[in-house]
Amino acid sequence: MLAKASATLPEGEGLVYEPKWDGFRCIVFRDGDEVELGSRNERPLTRYFPELVAECRAHLPARCVVDGEVVIAGPDGLDFEALLARIHPAQSRIDRLAAETPASFVAFDLLALGDEDLRGAPFAERRRLLESALGGLGGAVHLTPATRDVAVARDWFSRFEGAGLDGVVVKQEGLAYLEDKRVMTKVKHERRADCVVAGFRWHASGGRVGSLLLGLYDASGHLQHVGVTASFTDRRRLELVEELAPYRTGVEDHPWAAQRPAGEAPSRRPGAQSRWNQGKDLSFEPLRPELVCEVSYDHLQGDRFRHATTFRRWRPDRDPASCRYDQLEAAVPAELAEVFAS
Repeated sequence: MLAKASATLPEGEGLVYEPKWDGFRCIVFRDGDEVELGSRNERPLTRYFPELVAECRAHLPARCVVDGEVVIAGPDGLDFEALLARIHPAQSRIDRLAAETPASFVAFDLLALGDEDLRGAPFAERRRLLESALGGLGGAVHLTPATRDVAVARDWFSRFEGAGLDGVVVKQEGLAYLEDKRVMTKVKHERRADCVVAGFRWHASGGRVGSLLLGLYDASGHLQHVGVTASFTDRRRLELVEELAPYRTGVEDHPWAAQRPAGEAPSRRPGAQSRWNQGKDLSFEPLRPELVCEVSYDHLQGDRFRHATTFRRWRPDRDPASCRYDQLEAAVPAELAEVFAS
């Protein structure tokens, strides 16, 4: 079951609010000693999180299907990069990381218990059964907080942001579990940033721009790749081909070139192979780093945008050198233990 975005927090009778976790969406299937973890797109996750298999055996009901999120808690909050590092072909590396950065599972819906299929039951009933089934939890399996008080939800929205949660999810008490339907509501943070446009990728259909590659200068003066923006109509993608053409010429000593001068610290470059889509073409066309655009984003993960940004406008009035990390608003981390303890 999916969520549609909202700019404001809905209010009204019969609504339940939960923190929006920033991890891997995961469905856990348990039948006795057999435990399987599956992603939202039905990709197997079991081999990547062996420590969670043992935790689910220890703390979930003997036969159940539970919807939730796999997260890793780091010193500054949820660590999505540590999650990505788990998607690796070498089992030895997975086992090492499982010991060094163990994952947790946060449960927020119960789809089956014993022989009973609960997907047709109202959410309020599923939540009651989930609380009862997981009431004695411990270890790395947690029950997500939930409230019917919109004031508490607003507090979560602001206070837990620094811990890596990226908003609030809203559900109706009478809602059945509807697969692939955007019947929940999510409210996420939005901020603005001015970024250097230092490259682009072609659209899969060819002949038009697919995405713009964004950069910010760090304290050492290196242009770091921080994400992409791809929120364009087909007509706009064609227009961008002509607009970017002058900046494709005379590209020398590009900051994201594969080879850097000896002794010079490298910049983060785009083009790293995706762990989720091994066949995806991540090559890009370099541009002279002279264009600046304003984008909106929800939050940072480490020193790059966690999700794709939304293009807002060109900023010809901005000097590219002024597009630095220090312009970004950084939330003060909340104690992740407080979220788990809730």
